[in-house]
Amino acid sequence: MMSESGRPRPARKRLLEAAARRFYADGVAATGIDTITADAGVAKMSLYNNFASKSELVLAYLDARHEEWLGLYRARIERAGGPRDGVLAVFDAYADHAAFAYEHGFRGCGLLNAAAELPAGDPGRGVVRAHKEEVERLIAGHLEELLPERPTDARATAEHLAFLLEGAMARAGLEGDGERLRHARALAATLLDRL
Repeated sequence: MMSESGRPRPARKRLLEAAARRFYADGVAATGIDTITADAGVAKMSLYNNFASKSELVLAYLDARHEEWLGLYRARIERAGGPRDGVLAVFDAYADHAAFAYEHGFRGCGLLNAAAELPAGDPGRGVVRAHKEEVERLIAGHLEELLPERPTDARATAEHLAFLLEGAMARAGLEGDGERLRHARALAATLLDRL
């Protein structure tokens, strides 16, 4: 497989891209190594030269999803005009995620979908938990700027907004579009205006 520059893309990158498409569309458990290597156009040995196991590939996928979301957030935060806009940038980054053209349609948060399939104690669940905690910390940081004299209120509101965001993402995934995320953003904006 060639990159835009006409050079072959590294096998690791092709494997991660194929895994991301398949894990998101079909699920982690339902996606076998043979499917991933066929989609990536590489030999099975190439997979094991890059990843020690399917579990390691799953971890790399989860890390990549986290970084992908952070990239969306960073793009949004660059245009934010203050802490209120910073909170809304978190919601906008999730809406941007929902707006991607997924091959088999939008299915919600790829991180949570994967975590639901992983057993308790699996390192992948820790990656997902860390992502969700970071999202809440980002919201809390913006709220602490917005409410410098009210740190307890800032933390409580951050938790409230994180729950709102997660619930909207779950519903958006069930409904297959980002409408719930747009509605959650509007609710968050109204709540912020009342602080």
